[in-house]
Amino acid sequence: MTRAEFSAELQALGAKIREKRSVAGLSQEGLADACGLDRTYVGGVERGERNLGFVNLLRIAKALEVDPSDLLTGIRAGSGE
Repeated sequence: MTRAEFSAELQALGAKIREKRSVAGLSQEGLADACGLDRTYVGGVERGERNLGFVNLLRIAKALEVDPSDLLTGIRAGSGE
C-alpha cells in the first residue's frame, strides 16, 4: 500500500496533534523545540503531508504530555478517521 492510500489517516493524525498542541498552548515552533524536530516537519505532520515515524510520534506525545495512544484514538486503517 502506498502513502497516498493512507492520506485520510495521516490527516486525522495531524488534526489530533494540532488539537492537542492547541490545548497545550504551544505554537508549532514551540512543539518542534520541545520534541527536537524542525518546525516545518511538525507543520507537515499536522497537514497530513508527512508519514510520521514511531520515534517521532513518541517525541511528540512526550512533548504534549499525552500517551501516544491518545494521538491514535479513533484512527483506523482504511477508515479515513
